[in-house]
Amino acid sequence: MSEEICRRGISGLSGYLPMLRLDRTSAAKALRFAGLGGRNAGYRSTAGWDEDALTLAAEAARNVLGTAQPDRVCFASTSAPFFERGHAPLLVDALALPPQTRTIDVAGCRRCAVSALLDALLGSDDSLIAVGEKRPVPAGSNFQFAWGDGGSAVRVSDEGGAQLVGHASSSHDFVDIYSSREHPSPYGYEERFVKETATRDIIAPTIKAALTDAGIAADDIDHACVIEPLPGMWRAIGKACGITAPNHASELSAAAGDLGAAHPLFSLAMAVDAAKPGDKILLAGFGSGCDALIFEMSGPVAGTEQARQALTHGLIFNDYVRFISLTGALDLDWGVRSEFEQKAQATVLHRNGRDTIGFIGGRDTKGSVQFPKSRIPVRPDADGPEPMEDVRLVDVPAKLVSVTADRLNFTPDPPFWFGLVQFENGARVMMEFTDADDEGFSVGDEVTMRLRIKSHNKSRGFRTYFWKAGPLRRPAMEA
Repeated sequence: MSEEICRRGISGLSGYLPMLRLDRTSAAKALRFAGLGGRNAGYRSTAGWDEDALTLAAEAARNVLGTAQPDRVCFASTSAPFFERGHAPLLVDALALPPQTRTIDVAGCRRCAVSALLDALLGSDDSLIAVGEKRPVPAGSNFQFAWGDGGSAVRVSDEGGAQLVGHASSSHDFVDIYSSREHPSPYGYEERFVKETATRDIIAPTIKAALTDAGIAADDIDHACVIEPLPGMWRAIGKACGITAPNHASELSAAAGDLGAAHPLFSLAMAVDAAKPGDKILLAGFGSGCDALIFEMSGPVAGTEQARQALTHGLIFNDYVRFISLTGALDLDWGVRSEFEQKAQATVLHRNGRDTIGFIGGRDTKGSVQFPKSRIPVRPDADGPEPMEDVRLVDVPAKLVSVTADRLNFTPDPPFWFGLVQFENGARVMMEFTDADDEGFSVGDEVTMRLRIKSHNKSRGFRTYFWKAGPLRRPAMEA
């Protein structure tokens, strides 16, 4: 590769997992009568009812955003909630980036995020790639415990601590698994065929070509992030390529499940966090072909510590019925309290959508901060319209000053938590809470803001987003 390309690299890299982690072994007992569920150990990251591919991608992106604004934002997913509505523009607004930021959505296969990363590295823009997955899985399928929900994000610039030194790509319509509009849940083909053919004809040749492009030998690889089309394939792939390095993608699968398009970049964050300067890292994304990228570490990369920490902090649960309700595999009858519609108006989203999803309030002429903004401030002595300065509340420290746990109002995961949030800059906002642990919430708790689904109109297939207050710190999972 040319020296000009070698200077392009990764300056930020991170991952995000939902709070809930299903204990696979305990949950599988619910399917023992049917002989289903498999023998999966470890945990399966499980998104809450108010999380989707967009919110998971946004949370990961917050870890790598920094102070410099990207020229381009790319959203990648195979489970994006909308067919005809851009998700990258929503990310731009949620992250309070300038409206002039260029955007693109990529999808179609599990390696779409790796392909987008390679395009960014071969380009010249400062790019942010955010990935999220919450894939639908039917109860009892082979995928319900093997897969997981999560997000990852990467920042590409001219100066980065992980520099691209070689790459290779292969395009191949290999149908190991598919889903479609007519069949939205996954359909997988015969496993032995997939294991033998994918390794021999697609993954191994592409990795070998990337090694040749980088001018290094297989035993020069110190860390691998190679996606396994099926669990346990790394041994055969590594043998075919002559690589003995540990595969962080396998470790991630055991700890959280296969995260789909988000899996390669999340495992890359784990590898970068463990690497030292001079180490070589192999990244290989699979799906309708393969992209293999080789990086050399030259310095620190922001955000990787958060990805590693996400693996060990969360709330373990083993309620299988709750799990299939959260994943949408079970449609419970919630009674008359759930029979209401929240229709979003395009005119309202046009006027206020950017301030809402960006959580942008206003500071009046006397320094008082409020949300939402208004022509006349809510300050008691205000006597007319005043100009307001934009104030983003997402990253402002906050505490709870009132707490209610409501079991009468409908929520798909009771109880419905809400209360008054006091921000350090003086703003006070009545908000919903999310990610409650076993102890729930209490007055005085420190909280952080999380982008979540605010309303979901199922009859029209539309959803809106806003921020909710979540625990500032998550509990450490038992070893």
